[in-house]
Amino acid sequence: MPTPRETILTAMADLLRTVLHVPVLRGAVLPERIPAAGLIILRDGDPGDPAVTLSPLAYHYQHRAELEVLVQASDGRDALFDDLCASIGAVIGADRTLGGRCDWVEAEAPRPVDLPVEGAASLKAGVITIVLHYSTADPLA
Repeated sequence: MPTPRETILTAMADLLRTVLHVPVLRGAVLPERIPAAGLIILRDGDPGDPAVTLSPLAYHYQHRAELEVLVQASDGRDALFDDLCASIGAVIGADRTLGGRCDWVEAEAPRPVDLPVEGAASLKAGVITIVLHYSTADPLA
C-alpha cells in the first residue's frame, strides 16, 4: 500500500498529465530531446520538518516538490513557456486537494533561465515549486 506522500506525488503527476498533452516524467533524467510541446519533470522535493500535534498524533507537512518545465524552440519559446506555466497554474487551481488526497496545493512563481544548446534551438527552463500541504499519522507512512 503506497504511503500518503507517494499517493499525493502520484496524483500530482497524473493531474499534470492533463496539461496541454505535455509529457510529464517523475524523477527522470533530462532527455536528450525535448518534445515540441515542452516537457515537465516532477521532482519529489523535500517534505521538510513537520509540525506535530499530539492528540491524536499527526505530522503536518508542507512538502516542497519541484516541477522542471522545459521548452525548446527557435521562435516563440518565451510564449510557449509562459502558456505552459499558466496551464499548470490553471490545472492546479482547478483541483487544489488532488481529489481529496491532499489538504491544499499551491504553486510558486517559476524561476526561468535560458540555456543555450550547441547546434540546436536554445532551451527555456524553469523550476516551479509546488507546496503540498498534508498530514499523516507516521513520518514514514
